[in-house]
Formats: sequence, C-alpha cells, structure tokens
Amino acid sequence: MKAFTDLFTALDETTKTGEKVNALVRYFTTAPAADAAWAVYFLSGRKPRRLVASNRLRAWAGELAGVPEWLFDECRDAVGDTAETIALLLPAPSDGMTDQPLAGWVEGRLLPLRNMPEADQRAAVAAAWSELDAPQRFVWNKLLTGEFRVGVSHLLVTRAVAKASGLPAEAVAHRLMGEWEPTAAFYTGLVATDGGETDLSRPYPFFLASPVDDDPAGLGPPADWRAEWKWDGIRSELVRRGGQTFVWSRGEELVTERYPELARVGAALPDGTVIDGEILPWKAGAVLPFAHLQKRIGRKTLGKKLLQDVPVVMMAYDLLEDAGVDIRDISLDRRRELLEERVAAAGSPDLLLSPRLPFEAWESLAEQRRVSRDRGVEGIMLKRADSPYRVGRVRGDWWKWKIEPFTIDAVLIYAQAGHGKRSGLYTDYTFGVWAGDALVTVAKAYSGLTDAEIRQVDAFVRRNTIEKFGPVRTVKPELVFELGFEGIQASPRHKSGIAVRFPRILRWRTDKAPKDADSLEHVKSLLAAGEKS
Repeated sequence: MKAFTDLFTALDETTKTGEKVNALVRYFTTAPAADAAWAVYFLSGRKPRRLVASNRLRAWAGELAGVPEWLFDECRDAVGDTAETIALLLPAPSDGMTDQPLAGWVEGRLLPLRNMPEADQRAAVAAAWSELDAPQRFVWNKLLTGEFRVGVSHLLVTRAVAKASGLPAEAVAHRLMGEWEPTAAFYTGLVATDGGETDLSRPYPFFLASPVDDDPAGLGPPADWRAEWKWDGIRSELVRRGGQTFVWSRGEELVTERYPELARVGAALPDGTVIDGEILPWKAGAVLPFAHLQKRIGRKTLGKKLLQDVPVVMMAYDLLEDAGVDIRDISLDRRRELLEERVAAAGSPDLLLSPRLPFEAWESLAEQRRVSRDRGVEGIMLKRADSPYRVGRVRGDWWKWKIEPFTIDAVLIYAQAGHGKRSGLYTDYTFGVWAGDALVTVAKAYSGLTDAEIRQVDAFVRRNTIEKFGPVRTVKPELVFELGFEGIQASPRHKSGIAVRFPRILRWRTDKAPKDADSLEHVKSLLAAGEKS
C-alpha cells in the first residue's frame, strides 16, 4: 500500500507529463504483478461499485475523532473532499502499522466489505484506519468511496506500461480494451512480449478526432481530405468473431444486449470483422434527436414498445479488422472500399454507411456545415485520405468541425467547491435565467474559466454568500456568464422545463448586468432547433 500511495503522491504533485510517466514506469517495473494489475485498474479509471455508504464513513470517522457532525461537515466544506477530511481528522495510527501489498489490501480488506453487516464493516474500516498513516488513509478512503482519481489519463498509463515492458503502446492499448479482471495472470499477459489475443470480444482502441481551431483551409488541398457528417449518437464498435457478436461503447462497456438490432447485424457479417461506427436512433429513414436514444441507455430489459418507438442503427465509419486481420495501418480510402463491400454484402437495414460529403473547395464544405443542425448532426468530420486508424486523440489526420453551440447569458446563483486540486475553491456553478422577476435554474457548468477567473469568482462567492445548504452556497445574483451547449430539449424533471446538453462557460460577461441576462422565454425559443440536434 505504501508504494502505491507514494506513486499517487508523485503523480499528484507534478503537472509534467514526463515526470508522471517516469513515476509510473518505476512503479510498474518494481511492483508485484498482482499489485501492478490493480494499479492499472484504478489509474485507468476503473473502479468497483461503492462498498460503503459515505454517510457511514463520515459517522464512523467523526466518532473516532471525537468530532460532532456539524463540525465534521464544516471541515468537509473547507477541505472540499470527504476522503481527505477523514484522513486529516482521524487520530494518529497505532504502532502496529504494516505494509501489505496493494493486492492484499484490495482483495483481503476492501472488496470483502461489500457483503459485511454494518457493525463488521465499521470494525474492519476502523482497523484499516488504525494501520495506515495519513497519506495512505487518504488513498484508502478514495478507494472506499469509489472516488479514486489522480492526474493521469488512460493514455499515460498505457505509455508507462509499454515503456516498462518494452512493448509498442498500440499493443498495450489493445490489450487493455474490453472486460478484464485485475489479476497477476492478467498483468503477466498484458506485458508478455509473445502474448496472443485470446479474448474474442476484445475491441480496438478508438481513434479520436481533434477540434478544428480555425479555418480548415489551413489543412491543405481539399483533394487530400474526406468529409462526412459528425453524427450525434454513441460511438461504438461492432465485433464479429467466433460466430459471436459483441457491441462495445467507447466507454468500454459491452452493450450487445441493449441493442438486439445490432446483434442481428453481426450475424450477417463474416467472422473476423470489426466495424467502427455510431449507434443512432433512426426511424423512417432519418436520425432522431439524441434524447430518444437516452430512453434506451442503461436499459437491459427492453419492452416491445420501446424497441418500436426508438429503433437504432449502426452508422458505419470505418473497418478495423477484415477476415481476422488487423487492417488499421492501411489507408483510410482502402479501408473505406472494404467497408463498403462488407456493408453491401450484409444487406441489413440496420447497418448503414456514413455518407461521404463531396466538395472541391473549403467554401462549399462550409455551406454544408451551416445546415448541420437542420440535418440533426453536430457538424462535419474531416479525415486525411491516406491516414491509418490511430490510437486515441492524435492530432493531424482526423478533425471535427462542429457547428457553433447554442449560447445564452445566465446569472450565477449557486456555487459549490470542486474536487481534487480544486477542492479548496468554488468551481462548480449553477446558473439561472429570468422567468418574470425570478431567476430559474437552467444549467450547471464546471469548466471554461481561467485559473485567475476561478480565483476571482471564488472570492466573490465567499464575500457574497446569502445562504448555505451543506456544501452549496446561494450567492448574490450579480455575475453574468455566457454559456454554450450542444443541444436543448423539453424536460418535465426540471423546474425550468428544459434540459441542455454539455453546458460550459464560454466567457465571463463583465460587460453585462444581471438584468441583461436572457429570459426563460428566449431559452425555450431555442427548443425547435434543439429538437433537430
């Protein structure tokens, strides 16, 4: 546990990518295989479901620290993180501290908590706290609450494992896809130089596009590029191997049972086929708004009516494996030719080919982009004709040229402290627009301000708090911000009657007074356009 805590601390104390990778490599080259497997598991963003309710942990920690509930809550509000608050308040550990391996702590002490009665949970957790120092308690608490995160990406973990093992990063990324258990055997196979793929279901890492920053004319001659619509659905891979079909979401979740239409598509494909595409709600030859697809997300039991109301298709973008051969290194144009053949041969109405958008000049493509929202898409994808299918977000070959977001001016009305490095600052904001003389909540946003602006807003929140509700503060309605969002839809669950997709702060409108913010009536006027997106 100490080695893993030292790694966590090293990662948390630097912002330099090279130092993070070096710290990870040092850990992976010295840790036992079982510990390394769990480290990869947690650092890549995976986690077991919550083992102990947070309210229990707060109560137990308060009792052990001799701190009343109100004082614990005040400390939590000041620190901004429950795990850290507990680590700071608990009395010093006993003299009998032990340094067990990470795998021992997780498999022998953490996971068994799930099936324990509350009294046994309390005893086990208290015993663990008594054996760990403050930094280790902090990490342990993060694992307990299911809120473990530190400043490394999945890509950095992949790079570090590759560097420690001497394998190509692409091979490690592929082996880390799909479902796997954090065991010593798994890690041994992950870093084996002669490891063969035995999991028929395993998808490939997705290639992600970068946003076009300026005029796409800077990308060069149009003849070097291929354009298609940027569809708004669930990025997925359709895998057909060994007579079985697997559908994976970009979040590495196996969703085959949720989309029986796509399982039938797979049966029409030859073995050894992997298609990259988008799951879309589709009816009468047209895409439906994403809100319709949300009705099926998370459903494992699908009624006949839901399947009829929200049918889906796979909009195919790319072919990654053909006849069992990984073809990601051949050109986009050649992969497209093969994809067209496979889609035509399947002959399924639920497998569609993402249409190419012909253009000879960037200006003509810009004209097509302007009607994106009318077509229910998010903009245009640009892909270099000779590009391979890469891993992750590699700039240069694939770009997304999205339509301009919806924008509104809204007033800051609530604020809450952030998490991690932002736990001491008010960075989570709730905004309202005018409904008559009252401000009605319309969106929450957590990103878009500079560090200097965040500090300014934090100081404003502290000076201008009207009420406190636990960690949330009601503030004087004086600050106006321009918000951007990708879509808008009617929602009876919200007091405003609307819900927006992917809200973020575009800029602080220091030039506007609260009375100049938008009205709810104006926001609702955007619904007609939002229902097409």
